[in-house]
Amino acid sequence: MTAVLVINADLGPLHRVSVKHAIRMLCRRVAEIHEAEPDRHIGVFPMPRVVRLVRYLVTRWRFSSGPAWSRSGVLTRDERRCGYCAEPATTVDHVLPRSRGGRNTWQNTVAACYSCNQDKGDRTPAEAGMPLRYAEPVVPSWAALARR
Repeated sequence: MTAVLVINADLGPLHRVSVKHAIRMLCRRVAEIHEAEPDRHIGVFPMPRVVRLVRYLVTRWRFSSGPAWSRSGVLTRDERRCGYCAEPATTVDHVLPRSRGGRNTWQNTVAACYSCNQDKGDRTPAEAGMPLRYAEPVVPSWAALARR
């Protein structure tokens, strides 16, 4: 199933949901179709690409300190490319290993391919002789995560 973008009543992006969830939102009349797939239907509803909330949802929390850390967020931020060799990444590596007090934060994690993650082990990039492709991991903005 493909993901459906949910936008606020003011047309600002909120998040993505499954098609099944989007149809439930339409049935409950919480949202309406903003953009649909041409000539595709699920029951009486056109296949949604984007649904718009009927009422405005206050989202002050989104402008505070950025999105919360998540494994999928790190992979999205790094465009699923290894921070060490640029190969496709499937794991998340801690720059300062967790065994040494490293935390799950945006600044301490990078996407990594399985082999680089194993090669680095519980060492820092300098100790392992594996420099990062970029200076330092950053906290992404909501807009940057939504675009990817």
